Amino acid sequence: MPLPRRRVIGGLAAVAAGGLALPARAASPPLPQSPAAITIMDVGGALALMQKAFEDYRAANPRLVSRVTFVKAPAPELAGKIKAQQDAGRADIDLVLTGSDGLAAGLSLDLWRRILPDFDDKFPKIEENYEPAALNLHRAQGAGFGVVMNYYPSGPLLEYMPDRVPQVPQTAEDLLAWARSHPGRFMYARPSNSGPGRTFMMGLPYILGDKDPMDPVNGWDKTWSYLQELGKFIDSYPAGTGVTMKEFGEGSRDIIITTTGWDINPRALGIVPKEAKVATIKGFHWVSDAFFMCVPKGIPDPRMAVVLDMMAFALKPEMQAYSYDEGYLYPGPAVRGVPVSMAPKRSQEVIAEFGRPEYAELIANNPIELPLKPDQMVLAFRRWDQLVGARR
Repeated sequence: MPLPRRRVIGGLAAVAAGGLALPARAASPPLPQSPAAITIMDVGGALALMQKAFEDYRAANPRLVSRVTFVKAPAPELAGKIKAQQDAGRADIDLVLTGSDGLAAGLSLDLWRRILPDFDDKFPKIEENYEPAALNLHRAQGAGFGVVMNYYPSGPLLEYMPDRVPQVPQTAEDLLAWARSHPGRFMYARPSNSGPGRTFMMGLPYILGDKDPMDPVNGWDKTWSYLQELGKFIDSYPAGTGVTMKEFGEGSRDIIITTTGWDINPRALGIVPKEAKVATIKGFHWVSDAFFMCVPKGIPDPRMAVVLDMMAFALKPEMQAYSYDEGYLYPGPAVRGVPVSMAPKRSQEVIAEFGRPEYAELIANNPIELPLKPDQMVLAFRRWDQLVGARR
């Protein structure tokens, strides 16, 4: 359920039933009189889509922003870096761009400042403007602490080379049998640091008909057994998706797990052969994913005001059009009314050449599920590490 949204005008609102007075919700702090230096941390690749939007904001607002510094870090390091800064009384990072993994890790340690409904005034009609699936992620995953910036239905998809895999597995049982007869030729990355990896992990309960796809501890008996058996024929689990793409492109793997964006973008970049194909497994459900904007606690008001303004700017349709990029998070825009025709010319060319016509039908005709809630995702990552990853 969405959080209640009541506006309180004039500082206090009288409660009719008892005449009590409730404090007003804090409004956004005023924009500073002198420009602020802003640092944005990316832990999932979001800058590939949206760095130009933040640069556009700085160019349009020299009175508010003196410079924007972009830094990157692996998702597993995010929570530790932010917590160390907060424990030391420092606030060096103003805005974090992260996937569901980093959002979950930060929530588990209470690192994030609540944005909504606290600062509703900066995001008018935000829920009306979101794409339906992005709105679901915003409500269920973001929970007011993470604001969805980009969205895609994700996966899990099998990516394979047709000349090396003439008969692609059609079911989960087929995939297991194929891996058994081709040891070391199938791969996926560690879920806690890989969009395709965690999408595969979260998609299997639907494919296998597990008891409760949203409960990785008590509802995934079939999934954990399957992943353990599959793991007997997997050499290693890389720390990031890029390694799986590189090895697949070089020919040392024949089938990997991918998503819409990880299918299109590496082929556009030449890392993966253009001829690679994708397939779904019987019982397939999309497990959606997103990039979120999160603000660490402790940011002083002048910088907080600028960060909120930047976040709202990044949700404008013209800025959202950048997220088509080179197919990295296809389609990408989280808000309504952003067709690919609004995207930069290069993005349109990439989608025309490397996009797949079947994606429109797959998105329209298959259920789009929410990923695990942040606390359950943390438990799922831990359980995968213990039951599956530790064996390699």
